[in-house]
Amino acid sequence: MQRHSIDRFLTWRETHISDKAFGFIVASVIGLLSGTGAFVLKRMVAFISHLLTSHFHIGSSNWPLLLLPLAGILITGILCRYVFHADMSNATARLIRDLKDKNYSLKPKLTYSSILASSVTLGFGGSAGSEGPIAYTGAAIGSNIARLLRMSPDMMMLMLGCGAGAGIAGIFKSPLGGTLFTLEVLRIPMSTFAVLALLVTAIIAAMTAFALSGFTLDIPFDCSVPFDPGLFPYILLLGVACGFYSLYYSFVMKKIAQLLHRIHNPWVKNIIAGAFLSVLVFLFPMLYGEGYGSVGHIINGNFSTMLNDSPFAGGHGMLLLILVAGGTVLAKCFATSATNNGGGVSGNFAPTLFAGCMFGFVFAAGLNEFFGLQLPVGHFAFYAMAGVMAGAIRAPLMAIFLTCEMGAAYAYFLPLVATATISFGVVRLFTADGYFSRYLDRHNGIIAHILHKL
Repeated sequence: MQRHSIDRFLTWRETHISDKAFGFIVASVIGLLSGTGAFVLKRMVAFISHLLTSHFHIGSSNWPLLLLPLAGILITGILCRYVFHADMSNATARLIRDLKDKNYSLKPKLTYSSILASSVTLGFGGSAGSEGPIAYTGAAIGSNIARLLRMSPDMMMLMLGCGAGAGIAGIFKSPLGGTLFTLEVLRIPMSTFAVLALLVTAIIAAMTAFALSGFTLDIPFDCSVPFDPGLFPYILLLGVACGFYSLYYSFVMKKIAQLLHRIHNPWVKNIIAGAFLSVLVFLFPMLYGEGYGSVGHIINGNFSTMLNDSPFAGGHGMLLLILVAGGTVLAKCFATSATNNGGGVSGNFAPTLFAGCMFGFVFAAGLNEFFGLQLPVGHFAFYAMAGVMAGAIRAPLMAIFLTCEMGAAYAYFLPLVATATISFGVVRLFTADGYFSRYLDRHNGIIAHILHKL
């Protein structure tokens, strides 16, 4: 009966609606559903996180942090193996592989399973992002709608790409960021019509998530202080520093992934990765979850919150803050790789934004503390978000627009462009490979040698 109704509808559609007009209509529906999915995922992560951590004391260590991330990885592993019967880790890399293999027909259960599994991973303290799972969800929504409407393989590829971009646009509330994800990261070849359809999908998804969340930003940024052009030499230096940190970040991410990949027993892998993650989160509680709360505090100048819930709570002084932030910067890539490759269902983009924010704080606060400068620390932390994302993910355009749109900080577009471009250029001096490539980048040998000497 359902098949007959769809046949009748498609026959009517061919008579009354052109192919391009119908494509835009379908893309709009995909954007609406993907944006709603992004909102649901955000709310589920926030609910679980609040449920587990609302009783914590910000002025001291919280011992449950030694158990929660481990429990999250174990529960996620159980869900993936015994409930959903699917490996949903490293979703962006899987999407790229599906597109390369021309597998445009994704399983229907991926329209909801990634959301549920990611909610557990991040809600329990997995130190990663929600963009990979929601991109997979959006891609599955686009794929299944296209298959239901019996679209051609080319149109199925387009709708899959639209759904993936819509997921990113919705989770970051960034329509251009979502569009550039499909173009720059997934690298789907697109015609003018396809790009327009993608843009419409991303705008609808971002605005849907924005409206459902009460028209609020995830990282609101105080833009009342204008950009000082006299700081540009330090902006250029920040870009170079972000590039070298991005090399370190990518190297550690892939090394940890390699080590965990050698563990074939999934239970052992979950326990080792979860225990390692738990220790890092206990030492540096800012690593808990996506970290947007910490990012919002730092870019707006509330630096003392970095010591909340940690063994260092109660301490004072900028030097202690720099040391804690420096430890967090070094540990973030270890925690994220353990989450993504140890059994968690999460993403790679938000961690680079968090790492960039912390790195920018260490850079500017360190120069102020040791060289007597007066750099705006919060602003440099914001600029470094784009710098590290551009260098680590190898997607400078997406990093620039996504960071700018997340903070509604268009007045700082120039320093964001400079930081991201230089960081990306530094990374490209050492490697021509992509972040999601299967093999280690050529720079691994260089950095391994440096780390060995240290």
